[in-house]
Amino acid sequence: MKKNCFFILLLFCSIVANAQNEVKVNVTSLLNQKPINGMVVNIANNGIGFKDSATTDAFGKVTFKGLLLNSTYTISTRPTDEYQQAMADEIELRSSNTQTVALVLATKRTAQLGEVVVSSKSFAKINTINAEVSSQLSAKELRLLPVEGRDITRALYRLPNVAQATGTFTEANNISINSFATQSSIFLIDGMENVEAALNQPKFPMTVGFTRNINVLTNNYSVEYGGTYNGIINVTTKSGSNEVTGEAFYLVRPGRLTDGRPKYSTRDLSGNPVKDGFQRNQVGFSVGGPIVKNKTFYYINAEQTFDKKDWALISPDLGIASSVSGKNNFTLLSGKIDQVWSNRFKTTLRVNKGYVQIERPGGGVDGDLIFPQQGIIQDRNGTLVALQNTYSSARLTAQTDIQYSTYLWDYYRPMTPGLPTVTVLGPTEKIIARLGSPGIQYIDKEKTVQAVQKFTYYANNHTLKFGAGIISSNMSLTGGGNPRGEYFVKLTQAQVDGIRGKEFNSNLSYTDIPADVQVRSVDVELRPSSFGTIQNRPYAYFEDLWAVNSKLNLSLGLRYDYDNISKSGSNNGDYNNLAPRMSFNYKIGESSVIRGGYGIYYDKIQYTIYSDARQFTTNSADYKNQLRALQALGKINKDANIDNLVSDGNLKANITGVSYLNAPTSEALQANRSKQFSNELRILNPNGWQNPYSQQASLGFQKQIDDNKLFYVDVMLVDVHNLFRLADLNAPASYSFGVDPKNIRARNVSSADSTRAIPIYRDSRGSYSLVNGDTLRGIARTVSMSESKGRARYLGISLNYQKDKGADKYAYRFTYTLSYARNNTESINFRAMDSNNWQQEWGPTNNDRTHILNGSFYFFPTDNLSFSANALIQSGMVINRVPDGSAPVFFNNSVPVILNGVQQRTTDINGDGRSFSANYTGNNDRHPGEKRNSDRLPWSNNFDASAQYIIKMKGNATFQLRLDCFNVFNAANLSGYSNNALASNQIQPGPVSGGTLIRRSFGPPRQFQLGVNYFF
Repeated sequence: MKKNCFFILLLFCSIVANAQNEVKVNVTSLLNQKPINGMVVNIANNGIGFKDSATTDAFGKVTFKGLLLNSTYTISTRPTDEYQQAMADEIELRSSNTQTVALVLATKRTAQLGEVVVSSKSFAKINTINAEVSSQLSAKELRLLPVEGRDITRALYRLPNVAQATGTFTEANNISINSFATQSSIFLIDGMENVEAALNQPKFPMTVGFTRNINVLTNNYSVEYGGTYNGIINVTTKSGSNEVTGEAFYLVRPGRLTDGRPKYSTRDLSGNPVKDGFQRNQVGFSVGGPIVKNKTFYYINAEQTFDKKDWALISPDLGIASSVSGKNNFTLLSGKIDQVWSNRFKTTLRVNKGYVQIERPGGGVDGDLIFPQQGIIQDRNGTLVALQNTYSSARLTAQTDIQYSTYLWDYYRPMTPGLPTVTVLGPTEKIIARLGSPGIQYIDKEKTVQAVQKFTYYANNHTLKFGAGIISSNMSLTGGGNPRGEYFVKLTQAQVDGIRGKEFNSNLSYTDIPADVQVRSVDVELRPSSFGTIQNRPYAYFEDLWAVNSKLNLSLGLRYDYDNISKSGSNNGDYNNLAPRMSFNYKIGESSVIRGGYGIYYDKIQYTIYSDARQFTTNSADYKNQLRALQALGKINKDANIDNLVSDGNLKANITGVSYLNAPTSEALQANRSKQFSNELRILNPNGWQNPYSQQASLGFQKQIDDNKLFYVDVMLVDVHNLFRLADLNAPASYSFGVDPKNIRARNVSSADSTRAIPIYRDSRGSYSLVNGDTLRGIARTVSMSESKGRARYLGISLNYQKDKGADKYAYRFTYTLSYARNNTESINFRAMDSNNWQQEWGPTNNDRTHILNGSFYFFPTDNLSFSANALIQSGMVINRVPDGSAPVFFNNSVPVILNGVQQRTTDINGDGRSFSANYTGNNDRHPGEKRNSDRLPWSNNFDASAQYIIKMKGNATFQLRLDCFNVFNAANLSGYSNNALASNQIQPGPVSGGTLIRRSFGPPRQFQLGVNYFF
């Protein structure tokens, strides 16, 4: 009841205030370039029937506050006895932003110059306000660019300091800002968060049809923005006006009919693998207009995507080779209503609803042994409802935002639920089939309320911002294995022949396996359960934008953030997250500025860090005794209460000696729980966690060459502290591999176990430890704890030159970035290769790029025809050199590894039980003598092109034909495209000197996208 009352109160408050979208106008004299005081400036938006005026101050400045984002604005001065009129038109705003306009007035004595008109059709404008390092794409630019599948993230890497990324899991956000991990970026819609709390991924995949502009803040942005140590992507949505406008479209990627033939798999828009059988169809519409002229406006957008893919199911031992078809569905719905109560008071209601279903139907792009019975559907369904209101007076603008959102991420929804999981081995110990259910659960549910109150007070030459808010997420995560059992069975040759004789195809079921099959082992989930908590993130900020004079602006701000999950296993959270930010912007004449700044930026804590510590643990007496023994050795804080660090998490029982499909039930095995040995268990950090933060500094120069041309350069330094990583509290002793590369001595697991802080032994009953004379079996080989002690550093210089079309027939944007990025942890699950030795992990980030050259050229030969050519050239991404498991030298002094009854060649040469194939970040182990990410892939180059022809119809309606071609020259790029770590070419066996380069994937081959649009 208290929570409901709180929500009602927030809704009531939201009727009082909201959005700080403003335009600052600088009025100067053409004759002497001095500010003009007392000049009346008019602002009008005919699309919504809005008009207002104000008078310039001593600095020649005036600010129009609390503006709606609908349509475009025109700003003009009135002619006087001394000055002629000046005007700026087609000014587009973005959410929570200050747009600047410079009006230069000619005097009557210079009448021969005629009227001075400043056109804001150009986005190539210098920033005369602050030191924010940002860039943007408008809806017009999105129409010109070739954008795959109308997915706006596929356009972002055209901007400086943004690149396509290697992620830590398949569906990870596909862009990297400042060469950092994909999860370090925050997505916003109209200034409100659009990321789920578990892994920081977008809840709603924003569409081109509902996007007015995209702004990417990479460095030194206002204290108004937080929740990340890195960059922010803010999407401003479209709004209706007095004129009914809209779009209907059909877009197709024909696939095999037109595309280049890929030798290796590529990725679809969700990050999942596809090959030449892939096809995409998209349809949708947008429409906006008035409900009540000049008062109430609407805008709605609906887009539907259908993906078709063919995967191959191949099991030679069973004589099965067939094709399995799958599909992806994306249904994305958006709506918006704007209400103008008066020039001072406005309200906006926005709704986004997304249904995403991604099928993994069985088989694989290059052939696999997963039968359709084990196929899954991944659901990613998000809903956002935001209420925004604006109230502004002569000196005060107030803003209240309320957003309620839900998110469901079911990663492994089985197509045939309720079945056991069966992995079938053949007589030669090879896996020949995977049947039944998938055997794993991951269901993330989230309900979030975001509320923020902002005030802006205009006091002469000071603009004062105050704000406070909270983001509260009610989280629930269901995880674990299969309570029906995960069977590992081995067929005899006669049994294999019997199955072949029945001529099964893709319909082979786990029930078709003979009842007398040999059962190697069964894993039974003992507690499939949900783990949840409420994550609260309150924050507050203050900022003063001080116009010292007509040339110099200083910005001084302070932000405070708190995240209650920072308590972890301690009694106190991280309360000292004060973040000062300061910047300057100095005008050199009327066309150039120097700007720079310094700030601290705090990150939130991903909920997965907390839920993993709750899920992958146990509160058995044996495990707690193992932890107390580690505590006595100083590995755990001596004052910690062990009971607070563990919980009743997921745990599997390993059973042997049972017949097929007759393993004991989960309920019958509960007595075994306390004595079940685990390879790894986790604990909450008894010292609590520190929020990651960055110190950012930048220095830049901007030059307005003319009304449509802009050159700018920025130098940026980002120094990141308190990044998360996993420490092993029971790590084995550090191990030297020897110095002779022809005689590298691998250590077996049992030898490594004997050197652990709490040694692990093995007898006929399994693994155990001895603590104070007691035999403990319900323990873990690895005791993992998330700690916030990682570091990262980025140094970059970005040079940019852009020209908007203006009165010419062409436009372009060119960017070159030179960067240096290093870290000693790559993600929340990153581990040191050897015994928590983090010093040797310092190296290039997985997304480090030294050089990026990005260019777009647009040509408009006629009013109806346009072309674009786009180039992206990058130095190769890093290679992590890992042990070559096929090399016999790695078996010296080692014991072959048996996994599910199959002998494996090992890449775990230090014997700690881990190898790169089990970890998305690919950090364990490395080839002896090689540093992390010590090698590079070849340079990548990609050229895209598009052409569109417009047929004018009755009134303002147009019909557009469009052709996009991606990777025009069919380049075989090994890096520089969106991928995940395990499927990329960034993990290679052997030393750098060996030059081994196994090609696991290529960038997308040449592909075509055809579209028709009707605009009205």
